[in-house]
Amino acid sequence: MDEQYYNHIVRNLNQRGVKMEDIAEIVMFLEKEYVHGLDQTLAIYAIKKVLHKREAQNAIMTGIELDILAEKGLLSSPMQRIMKTDESTYGVDENLAITLSSLYGSVSVTNYGYVDKLKHGILGKLNDKSTGKINVFLDDLVGAIAAAACGWLAHNETKVADYFATGELD
Repeated sequence: MDEQYYNHIVRNLNQRGVKMEDIAEIVMFLEKEYVHGLDQTLAIYAIKKVLHKREAQNAIMTGIELDILAEKGLLSSPMQRIMKTDESTYGVDENLAITLSSLYGSVSVTNYGYVDKLKHGILGKLNDKSTGKINVFLDDLVGAIAAAACGWLAHNETKVADYFATGELD
């Protein structure tokens, strides 16, 4: 099931305009001072590790599905209005992202808060309300995926060092 969920998530991310490279760019931005030599290959590897974790998959699928339903106008009131306007006091999207981030420790949670505030890279585009897209959950989840990948890198120093020494993963 994990692989099926992973493929579903990647397909949904792509359909909503988010590529692995976009998330990897955020990981490299966040980790450039801490993982010297970090490249896109290693960043995407860490992202894939996050996207294969069942708890992360559940959070991501839930959030994306709510965005899609809201975009189609299929939520009941007042939820439809909250999602359409991305109401500022609605914090469930951030809570879901923090939950995802926390799967990889405090490194991830602090990185999520930082990148969510900056709206770096693709996050700025996802947060742009003028597009007509509803990405209430997606922008936070993409930031959380990147932050979780940073946590994965921090908690797997040996694997990272092996990659730098051999150029191989798995």
